[in-house]
Amino acid sequence: MKHSAWLALLRCPGLGPRRQRLLLEQQESAEACFGVRHPDLPAVSQEWLRRDPEDCLTDADRQWLANAEQDLCTWFDDDYPPLLREIADPPMALFLRGQRARLRDPLFAIVGSRNPTPVGNATARAFAEELGKNGLVIVSGLAIGIDAAAHQGALHSGTIGVLGTGTDLIYPRENLDLARAILPTGLIISEQPPGTRVHRGLFPRRNRLISGLCLGTLVVEAAENSGSLITARLAMEQGREVFAIPGSIHSPLARGPHRLIRDGAKLVETAQDILEELGPLFAASQSATVRELRQPEDETERQVWAALGQETLSSEEIASRCGLTLPALSSILLHMEIQGYIASCPGGRFCRLPNTN
Repeated sequence: MKHSAWLALLRCPGLGPRRQRLLLEQQESAEACFGVRHPDLPAVSQEWLRRDPEDCLTDADRQWLANAEQDLCTWFDDDYPPLLREIADPPMALFLRGQRARLRDPLFAIVGSRNPTPVGNATARAFAEELGKNGLVIVSGLAIGIDAAAHQGALHSGTIGVLGTGTDLIYPRENLDLARAILPTGLIISEQPPGTRVHRGLFPRRNRLISGLCLGTLVVEAAENSGSLITARLAMEQGREVFAIPGSIHSPLARGPHRLIRDGAKLVETAQDILEELGPLFAASQSATVRELRQPEDETERQVWAALGQETLSSEEIASRCGLTLPALSSILLHMEIQGYIASCPGGRFCRLPNTN
């Protein structure tokens, strides 16, 4: 059955994400991990990997595999989200329901309180609708409140709901109809295998996916110690842009955005503020799939170009990949930016630019 080995590997006891990645890099496929000796792994993992993958599956796995609506995006797939590859602990696979092509779109997160004001709800919906009209696919956590409002505002343009449960168990159940409405134009994803139920510890991991998938994150309303602020701080750690909408000094739900603004988040009043701030990073990601990329002729610049690929990298990362010193690379990057081959992006990073001719 398609993806059986992946599901069996992801369930392997004693094998966390780090060991999964090392094992997959050695074996180059999930299937190749089974039926061979792994003396460096814990005994319980070795025993599991000596089995046939089909014998490792749960009933929930078999139901998932039999459902044509379900899909799996693995680390080895070309459409694995490039921004997600850059975070500290990327998942080896994403479980999908809906329109897989959304993974290739420029993504932007909107998060906030589960108990927002009517104004907060309306604001999240309006920002999602406007950003969607301008080419961004809105990502949120499918929770009640601001998350739901953001998804609702982006239903026509496309939106992605990131779950802390398995994709076969929508949580909260109040948003089951919303989840169904997302599927025709959008996507529901999770790193958790089928049958995974609600567990408090899974939501911080879900939050790192929301921020890690996206060019930036907008916080609409949030209390000072809310999960939305965790998502925003993860975005900052991942080198992504963070935006916050200010509110009344008398509102507890304004304290979270105000704290973020004090810590360096961008204060925004309109969706255009976000589009202008994302600048060339959004322009490149929006059009790279439909416009031919013009490559430089200089051999060293072509080396830098190849190192960038479809990612956004810091000068240190580019220098390491190319074997160049930072002073030498600095002048090369400047020349390539002047020539229109690359653009400087938020967080001191660089990306390719599409041909505008």
